Amino acid sequence: MEIFLGAFTSEWEQRKAAFLHDLTLGRRPSPEDDERRRRGGAVAPAGSAGMAKSSGFRFRKGGEGRTGAVQRRADRPMRARFAGLASGSQPAVVKMASFAGGSRLGAMINYVSRNGDVVVENERGDQLRGRDELSAVGDEWDHLMKNRAESRDVGLFKIAVADVGRADDALMDRAREIVKHGLGDRAFAFAVTARADGGGFDVDGVTVLRSTHGERLTADDKASVIVQRRLESAGANAAFRFTGYGNGTEYGTGHVRSMVASHKGEVQDERGRVISDAKQAGDLVQLEWRDQLHSRKSRDVMHLILSARAGTDTAAFQNAARDFLAEQFAGHRYVFSLHDAGSDPKPEVDGGKRPHVHVHAIVAMRSDAGDRVETTIAAFRQWRLGMAEKARAHGINMEMTDRRDRASAPAYSKNQVRPVNTIGRTQHEGTTVVAERRLHAKRDDISSPSTTSRSQGYMDTAQGEWRERLRSQEFESQRDFIRSQIIRLDEVRTSAGSRETAHQESGNSSSHFRTHLVKLAELVSEGDDMRHMTRPEFEAYEKRVETALFQAEKTMPPEERKDFEEIAQAAREHVNVRREIVEMLEVRGTSEVSDQRSSERNGDIQQDDKQRWSDAVERHGFVAADAANKALLDIEKTREAIERKASEKPDEVPALKKELDTQITRAAELGASGNGIIREVAEIDDDLKTALQSLERDRLRRESEKSSTRAQSDEVTNVDRATPRSEQTQSRSDERDVHGQKGPKDTASRQESGDTTKSDPAKQHVPRLEEIQRETKERSERDQDERER
Repeated sequence: MEIFLGAFTSEWEQRKAAFLHDLTLGRRPSPEDDERRRRGGAVAPAGSAGMAKSSGFRFRKGGEGRTGAVQRRADRPMRARFAGLASGSQPAVVKMASFAGGSRLGAMINYVSRNGDVVVENERGDQLRGRDELSAVGDEWDHLMKNRAESRDVGLFKIAVADVGRADDALMDRAREIVKHGLGDRAFAFAVTARADGGGFDVDGVTVLRSTHGERLTADDKASVIVQRRLESAGANAAFRFTGYGNGTEYGTGHVRSMVASHKGEVQDERGRVISDAKQAGDLVQLEWRDQLHSRKSRDVMHLILSARAGTDTAAFQNAARDFLAEQFAGHRYVFSLHDAGSDPKPEVDGGKRPHVHVHAIVAMRSDAGDRVETTIAAFRQWRLGMAEKARAHGINMEMTDRRDRASAPAYSKNQVRPVNTIGRTQHEGTTVVAERRLHAKRDDISSPSTTSRSQGYMDTAQGEWRERLRSQEFESQRDFIRSQIIRLDEVRTSAGSRETAHQESGNSSSHFRTHLVKLAELVSEGDDMRHMTRPEFEAYEKRVETALFQAEKTMPPEERKDFEEIAQAAREHVNVRREIVEMLEVRGTSEVSDQRSSERNGDIQQDDKQRWSDAVERHGFVAADAANKALLDIEKTREAIERKASEKPDEVPALKKELDTQITRAAELGASGNGIIREVAEIDDDLKTALQSLERDRLRRESEKSSTRAQSDEVTNVDRATPRSEQTQSRSDERDVHGQKGPKDTASRQESGDTTKSDPAKQHVPRLEEIQRETKERSERDQDERER
């Protein structure tokens, strides 16, 4: 019989039908399927039993019971990783930022999407934009969110005590006794306020809700009744009630500090120690109460950050992150987005626009099949291996690193530091003295030894591998880097040896002292290759000498002190000489590089001048280029002379300025006559541009006057030709009569209007000559007609 799963509308109905169908066929489910079904997951598809999962997840195999092992990706050989690091590969960074419950999913997605301004991609490759599409993620993931309640770790309480007849200095002891009756062996801090009427006192306090025996009070009304009964059984005339509760050390630290501030430092703990300031309040909760809380929070989703160095190809890194998430968290729901300095809309002052490229990923801890993500140190190592592998596949040089490879300092957590400056690379400060020391050790890349025998064996193997790389011929250019790694591991081993020496018997101090002196002599008398030391190599050498001196001084017998001081002084003088040699080599190398760069720069300038001259001759001709060059050189020389004489001989400056004006005018005349080079220079030289524009305006004004005069003359000529001869004669006689009768006012008005035609003798003679010519021609025609008659 076949069944059709599509006939069922609900997922649970499909799972039930498939399960019953397998039973009818005699198939027994594998232990893995049973485990998934008990955890509420779906039945695995056929053929999936015993299939290897992607690394980082815990799963069960048939026949192995409930102690299934995690499938691991094979480690990349140390030789290959060290070769990549020596060649400049960047380390793979995969950080676990935080966990959260399902109620925080929306806030986390809004953070990585910058409130919908940055595109978010899910596990299916869909790109989500805007608040509406992002808000739908919560509905899709709802069946994976357990929303487990946070543990109640810290409670707030008040006690009203009706107690009279006690002195004020005994109130604290009396209050501590009452609180201990009610809370048992729990840790707490409290303050006392005496009533003004003398009828008793009030106690305000903060307490750890879990006892040393594992009993946890819920800090609600039911818990208040339990504590009240204990007080009554102890004979205390007091009323107890819880006023609040919270989760974690942050909640406890905040309320203890508030109590210290409101009671002006009159706060004590269950042992009678005074808590007088905020620092003591923080130390009490962070250092002493933390282990007693047994705090837990809901872990429905996790926030991962994948980082790369500034300058990494953004598109390639995004593709590598996409492939890594798809392989590492197959079957899980997740979303991710990329942030870099160019695309992040969040301002830099608010923590956005980080200089390095990084990807934020929000991953559901439980898959649809019921698997949970394993978050152990071994899993994190596998994640870094996977991220480095995908990055190399997309052309990014990246390697998984272990802090034991280079004896690096341990990392600091986000609770140990606080940001103080977000401009550029974020700057932090430690929240405590220990955290500050750990922060600087990591930022300054201070070497740190490992304490376990397993880690020390790993570091010995790493040092041997670095030595193999140093002897290899293919790493000639990376020898300085490889040698510095070997020196770091040597320093760690030396410091570990010094700690062991400190615990040995003092009877062997003389022999140890001689041993350290021999080692010091070997360090001081190292070979002649010291002359070629680089700055990092010298600093490591100096540290080794100081370490040897320190160790020798610790094991030095009293009678040897005088001789040892002379030896130490000679050793330090030797180190100072080596320092001077290194500095001299650095200065020489810097000067050689600067001289080479200056010579190259001068050669480039000369080459550019020749190229510009050739281009000018080709474009404008040799004659125009030569004339422009001479004129511009004269201007430049005169300007330099003015600047020089302004401070030496100011009285000669006016004459030089007149000469400069003449030269600028001469150059402007060249430009006005059509010299293209002068016109190009005038675009960037204001004085030359002003002179050239002035010449252009004068030329245009003259041409305008000539054109207007010619137009008026043509107009008069046309009018005379169109008028009959008798009318012209009459009009001229009338004009002469009228002209003779016109007064000074008419003449002045004609001059004001700009009509100067009749006042110009040359313009008056032209029509008169034409008239005489026409009259002579007419007279000759009449004489010819009379003769013919």
